[in-house]
Amino acid sequence: MQINWDEYKEYKKFTNGSDNFEILLKFVKSFYNMHSPSEIFALFQEDETASLMLQKRNIKDAEDLENFLFKH
Repeated sequence: MQINWDEYKEYKKFTNGSDNFEILLKFVKSFYNMHSPSEIFALFQEDETASLMLQKRNIKDAEDLENFLFKH
């Protein structure tokens, strides 16, 4: 599975918020019905842009992503 960036851009138009990573998380939960941090992390690792977003936030594994989700 790959992130559909065209759908993401459309989703982003109708979403409040300025953090692209948080919007991407909401999009993946909504569009792909993914809620497991390990599934989301695996999807993000396979995508160059999403992987860079993980690196920027120092998220190295699914547990780090889960902690991020609980904080936001």
